Amino acid sequence: MNQRFYSLDVFRGATVALMILVNNPGSWGHIFPPLEHASWHGVTPTDLVFPFFLFAVGNAMAFVMPKLDAAGEGAFWEKVLIRSLLIFGIGMFLNWFPFIKYDEAGNFVGKPFETLRIFGVLQRIAVSYFFAAIIVHYFKVRGSFVVGMFILLFYWFLCVAANPTDPFSLSGWFGTNVDKTILGEKHMYHGEGVAFDPEGLMNSFAAIVQVILGFLVGNYILQKGKTAEMLNGLFVAGCVLVFAGFCWDMVFPLNKKIWTSSYTIYTTGLALLILSMMIYLLDFKNTKGAWSRFFDVFGKNALFIFAMSALIPRSLGLIRISNGFTDAGKPKYLSPLGWFYENCCKPLFSSDPRIGSLIYALCFIAMMWFLAWVLDKKKIYIKV
Repeated sequence: MNQRFYSLDVFRGATVALMILVNNPGSWGHIFPPLEHASWHGVTPTDLVFPFFLFAVGNAMAFVMPKLDAAGEGAFWEKVLIRSLLIFGIGMFLNWFPFIKYDEAGNFVGKPFETLRIFGVLQRIAVSYFFAAIIVHYFKVRGSFVVGMFILLFYWFLCVAANPTDPFSLSGWFGTNVDKTILGEKHMYHGEGVAFDPEGLMNSFAAIVQVILGFLVGNYILQKGKTAEMLNGLFVAGCVLVFAGFCWDMVFPLNKKIWTSSYTIYTTGLALLILSMMIYLLDFKNTKGAWSRFFDVFGKNALFIFAMSALIPRSLGLIRISNGFTDAGKPKYLSPLGWFYENCCKPLFSSDPRIGSLIYALCFIAMMWFLAWVLDKKKIYIKV
């Protein structure tokens, strides 16, 4: 049975839209708390977006893996390897783009490869998809579940064994030293004030399992079809995983930045609960409307639209609009998008700049939706 579930497309599109929303505020200094990541341990609504997308990647795998398995070993490896390398390469391209920047004198200079961040969001998707596809291909459904649970437990063991006294802190987590050794500090993320990559090597273990669990859920949906048994099974499994994640949090804290095993279990549980609700509303009750069509459009070119949401601001960043002078007398500049925020969004609610920042993010979402809508209208689907 290979029924089409509209809810899966809407779920995937919603995760892309929310990823773009939280990554593009008007000002990083003015954000409502739910739209910020947890400072370290804990989970905010924003911390759900990325694992939900990886879960959706796994869902999609359930529809294509039978064809890949039937095509033979050569075709399987060619497809998975090329797709993984392509997504990883696009991620590195975006990290380096636009290859030039302004120096202090206002002249264009090249962005050195020596400081290029190697990993990132798309790279995490590529790595997780690659290893999840291999595990699913060789271990099948039951074996993949066993391997996935082993990986989660093994990652927990590694964290504690590497530093029994302080395994889960920014300074104590073992993965940072591994990343420094293999990648080099200059090729890592420095947003925490030190060299630490939230999409690095060691915190990919549990992210791989996120994709595997997404595959298992997609396979379950395909096997059971559009039945009450399927829907009840998803809801119960979601409740069990959320509870299990909370319990595991007591000894292995929920943490997106080191992508803990408890975080994978907990966010997968929440994804199941939300997905089961969407399946009930969209596939059982057929309550489709403007809201579902809005997200569905994003889902049809998911990775392309996400990549464009990074490419467009960085391209426009090369255009400088004069914005007065600093106290030291040096000229200040804004990009076209920065000018739009400062002059069109920010003044609307001067009493609370967070509102203007959110309005800018919503306007940016609308722009990306329009691009996705045009592609959909022209039946252009860019598969990565």
